[in-house]
Amino acid sequence: MAKFLIVEARFYDHLNDMLIEGAKAAIKAAGHKAEVITVPGALEIPGAIALADESGDYDGFVAIGVVIRGETYHFEIVAGESARGIMALTMDGVAIGNGILTVENEAQALVRADPAQKDKGGEAAKAAMALLALRERWS
Repeated sequence: MAKFLIVEARFYDHLNDMLIEGAKAAIKAAGHKAEVITVPGALEIPGAIALADESGDYDGFVAIGVVIRGETYHFEIVAGESARGIMALTMDGVAIGNGILTVENEAQALVRADPAQKDKGGEAAKAAMALLALRERWS
């Protein structure tokens, strides 16, 4: 049984709740355990994962958050840099599923977050589990 840490940037509560629900369900269905922590924003997710990975307490991670385009360039920075940080950790062998939604509007986020629709939280958890399986295979 593996232990996964779901790291969420809680900004849109109702959307995060759906993403976390999907991620937890996928992890539980695979027979694993999950814990959830909250960080201030999507930019802090890679740092929190790096710190948690150093602890050795977790086998994999699921990044959860929602970034909705606004009127400023901030969207591009948050979306791009959080993804870059997650990718850098993944390239170093950390099993991470990226469930940070980067969308134009809340309607798009609702469809993607809802476990009964696109279930991006569940998909991110499945990605983390797949990477963990590959890491174990090649270790």
